[in-house]
Amino acid sequence: MEKLSRRERQILDILYSRGRATAADVQASLPDPPSYSATRALLRILEEKGHVRHEADGARYVFSPAVPRERARRSALKHLLETFFDNSATDAVAALLDARKVTPEELDRIQSLIERSRKERKS
Repeated sequence: MEKLSRRERQILDILYSRGRATAADVQASLPDPPSYSATRALLRILEEKGHVRHEADGARYVFSPAVPRERARRSALKHLLETFFDNSATDAVAALLDARKVTPEELDRIQSLIERSRKERKS
């Protein structure tokens, strides 16, 4: 999948949170919204890139994400690891822990995920 501009990411965030939306709905949800025509053009570009699909609902189009959010998340994370961390999960986690305060609850969850992953690898 092709890389996304900031505006394209904003539109996808809206579609993922709403599930489906018209161009007018998307435009109304965007910060500092572009014109309706520009919003439609961005949706068309996202459709050409394979991120969005539409269906006709009378005279209007209703847009929705073409890729499940979890798959898009994995793809973005893979790209992030390759681009900034030389495919090192260790370096990525270290950067995350250095970048912001992680709550004790988040640390417990991370530890639990690591333990689960170790058990699965042994099986």
